[in-house]
Amino acid sequence: MKVHYVLDVDEVPEGGHAVVTIEGKSIGVYRINGAYYAINNYCPHQGAPMCAGLVSGTTLPSDVYEYEYGKKGEILRCPWHGWEFDIRTGKSLFSEKIWLKTFEVSVLDGRIGVQLQRT
Repeated sequence: MKVHYVLDVDEVPEGGHAVVTIEGKSIGVYRINGAYYAINNYCPHQGAPMCAGLVSGTTLPSDVYEYEYGKKGEILRCPWHGWEFDIRTGKSLFSEKIWLKTFEVSVLDGRIGVQLQRT
């Protein structure tokens, strides 16, 4: 599969992202704990620009009367309706049936590459 090299690694700061267009598709490239992830910049609900959403964490399963916060910097919230997705996997936090499309990412010679077709 073809890899599109779109950014230098220093163009995406730790905890940040950049939006690129590849073959007419808007794609967000995120850097989390030194690793790069690419997501479709389109919410599966009603088409909001996902990369305009807030990146945060979420509450984790815990005992009654306990509050455990985790996945800091790994959760993307849709800017229109608040639907939450794990940036690393594309999985929604509310349904096993809804996903945010993700793409394979590679780094070669300081350049970030995105593969549109999943293997």
